[in-house]
Amino acid sequence: MNSAIIIYFLISFVILFLSAKISYKFKLLDKPDKRKIHTKATAYSGGIAISTILISSILLFDISDNTLNLILSIAFLVSMVGLLDDTFNLNVGGKLSLQIFPIIYLVITHNLNLNQIGDYDYFKIELGAFAMPFTLLCVLFLINSFNYFDGMDGVLCFSSISTLLILFFLFQDKNFNFFLILILIPLVIFLCFNFSLFNLPKMFLGDSGSLLLGFIISFILIYLAKNSSIHPILLAWSVVIFVYEFLSVNIIRLRMRHNLFSAGQDHLHNIFFMKYKSLFLTNSFIFFLNIFLYLMGYFSFNLINPLASLILFISLFFIYLFLRNKFS
Repeated sequence: MNSAIIIYFLISFVILFLSAKISYKFKLLDKPDKRKIHTKATAYSGGIAISTILISSILLFDISDNTLNLILSIAFLVSMVGLLDDTFNLNVGGKLSLQIFPIIYLVITHNLNLNQIGDYDYFKIELGAFAMPFTLLCVLFLINSFNYFDGMDGVLCFSSISTLLILFFLFQDKNFNFFLILILIPLVIFLCFNFSLFNLPKMFLGDSGSLLLGFIISFILIYLAKNSSIHPILLAWSVVIFVYEFLSVNIIRLRMRHNLFSAGQDHLHNIFFMKYKSLFLTNSFIFFLNIFLYLMGYFSFNLINPLASLILFISLFFIYLFLRNKFS
């Protein structure tokens, strides 16, 4: 197994390196403009490279759970949608439509949907006939919340790693944790390219990466909700920063009558970076904020009860919204 992991590291590095070189050769580049902070045209093929690496992990390792393998396989198609968007700048309707098909496939053909969202002692929230549309809306919501974090070197990657680490310690299952490690390895190697460490060719995740990570983590959460004893509110806490930020940005945009679908610099990482001018501080702040908020939810769940954790989740959102609105 150790030799296979080493080979996987090497495969990950080679695929990312070749992807960057091919992207620069064929001009698949994110060009700077007035709303972007990078000054040079940069390869945007990081996401499609990572999805290719994850496909190779299915062939290289024996992951016994076919559902987890399927999530990675279908995620490759989602990353292709992102690549098309990066290349041809799809409109909002076109991009959402192409996202819906792979989601519906997993929801309908493999029953990966949310039938209930938790027993809170005094009541249990059963979704019944609303299970499928609710799941579809939640996945679309979470996928696009990941896209909101893809605007600065490292931010989306570190935020996603924080969620994966939370899930790693939340669900103590050897096979599942190994599956998470296989996702973490290419993300860590990608960061070397994203920050151009060791003079490596610089590369962004692109929409292919943000849609890929949002899709994979969305269906990992659904998988755990259906196949483990983990309470749904604890799973929601693992992506709390994505949920809070997505809702806050859109509520603030509605209040200010701004276009919900336009790109902008009103995201948490933009605001923090403009104040402190440090990528390191920005990435560290968001990484640890997600973990800190999760720990608050975790301890409220275990020291009090699930209902207290749910109430805290909702209450902290309004505090977060107030602070985001104040400092926007």
